Amino acid sequence: MVGTGPRGGRRRGAGELESEVLAVLWSAGRPLTPAEIQQSIGGGLAYNTVHTILTRLYDKELVLRDAGGRRGAYRPAKDAAELTARAMHEALDRAPDPPAALRHFVTGLGAEEERVLRGLLGG
Repeated sequence: MVGTGPRGGRRRGAGELESEVLAVLWSAGRPLTPAEIQQSIGGGLAYNTVHTILTRLYDKELVLRDAGGRRGAYRPAKDAAELTARAMHEALDRAPDPPAALRHFVTGLGAEEERVLRGLLGG
């Protein structure tokens, strides 16, 4: 749920914050400390909030700690494409009718996405 924060600003949900932290890490191309992530996100986000989000991402195996010898630094465990593919697989695993879900997904693809998919499938 997104609402108004204590200072009148827009309050982001946990999933949105996780996505923002991952986006910062992906764009950095190197491990970052919680303070560096906090500075990159901005918006008055508390250090403790960033650390909590990083802990959640670590527990989900989406980030790695102490990467490259920088104590307290984090880096993504997967790139954006891998994470998206994982989410798609999880969604299909939860679907009551995976073939129907795939049919709906494929019919919603744009021309370029369809061309790429056909190439991947060898057709």
